[in-house]
Parts: sequence; C-alpha cells; structure tokens
Amino acid sequence: MTGIPASAAGRGPVAKPKTAANARRVSLWNIANILTMVRLLLVPAFVLLMVAEGGHDPAWRSFAWAAFTVAMITDLFDGELARRHDLVTDFGKIADPIADKAIMGAALVCLSVLGDLTWWVTAVILVRELGITLMRFWVIKHGVIPASRGGKMKTLTQGVAVGMYVLALTGPLATLRWWVMAVAVVLTVATGLDYVRQAVVLRRAGLAAEAERAREVSEGADR
Repeated sequence: MTGIPASAAGRGPVAKPKTAANARRVSLWNIANILTMVRLLLVPAFVLLMVAEGGHDPAWRSFAWAAFTVAMITDLFDGELARRHDLVTDFGKIADPIADKAIMGAALVCLSVLGDLTWWVTAVILVRELGITLMRFWVIKHGVIPASRGGKMKTLTQGVAVGMYVLALTGPLATLRWWVMAVAVVLTVATGLDYVRQAVVLRRAGLAAEAERAREVSEGADR
C-alpha cells in the first residue's frame, strides 16, 4: 500500500483504514495467547522436574526435556498464529518475549546450578538476550528490526543444544551436544553484534529524519 488517495491514483478504490468503530476486537482468550500462557506455566513445571531427585535422575530429566520441548514448540506457533489470523493483543506483545526468555533462562540456570553447563555460557546467552531486549526499547520509536535468518538459526540451535543438555546423555551424544552448544554460542554472539549494528544504523537514520522534519518546520515557519 502506498497511501496515495484513489482520486490521485486513478485506479479504483483503496482499502479504508481501520477505525475504533470498524476494527475487530480481538479476544484475550485466543489460541495464540493460550499457547503463550501454556509456555509460561511450563516454566515452573520444568524447573521442578529438573531438580527432582537431586537433578540427575535420567527419568526426571526426560520429563523435563518433554516440558522444555513443548514450550519451544509453542514458541514456534503462537507468534505466527497471532500474525496470520490477526490475533495480536497487548498481552501477547508483552507475554510472548517474556515466556521465550523465561523458559530458556530457566533451563540455562538449572543446567549451570547442577554443574552440567559452565556458567560463562549461561552468562553469554542471557546477557545477549537481555541486551537485545533493552536495545529494542532504545530504537522502537524509530522502527523495528525484523528477525533475520541468523537470528532464527540461533534460536533453533540454542533450543536443540539446551534440549540435549537437559537429557542425561552419555558417550558420543554427550560430545555432540558440546559442539552444538559451541555453535549456538557463536551464533548468539554473532547475531547479537549484528543486531547492535542494525540498531545503531536505524537510530541514526531516525534521528536524521527527525532533524530534517524539524528543519522543514522551522523553514516553513520563517516564510
């Protein structure tokens, strides 16, 4: 959509903008928000399963892995469902990123507390996620940085790596998960730096546009 009136374009009518009178009201209890709520509820359940029987019982760790996997699967679908079926709500905008970081953060911290994952890996991932969240608020008035392929690959690799650490693996699989986590850490750092670069560029462009608008207003007032 270009925003050009139909009378100026001369090519038929254009869609009318939504107003308070004709906009469809989205219920809070829609499928996207329910999936987000399920993910939030799975966080304490996951933690309890992780620490059950001292935190190293293979059976309880398998149940914890199941809870973690379900949470990650809901993460794949709730946002997509909200956008595709116009189910976006203020609750979803706030709760979805909180739920994402809560389940991943809980898993990383539990693994480090139990001695299965070194703390510096947990710190790198959590600092990156928190930093990017703050960065979003820093540039939000200038625009939104879209998710990149690298970011999606980072999320997928993190989920696979953490899931493998949650399971009580031994032998070659235990070695493999170390390498998967190494790739996840590299992607975490690389995509984080790229996000910072894009945020700086976006903010500079936004500030330049604001300065240009202010100059035009000032020149118009002087005429």
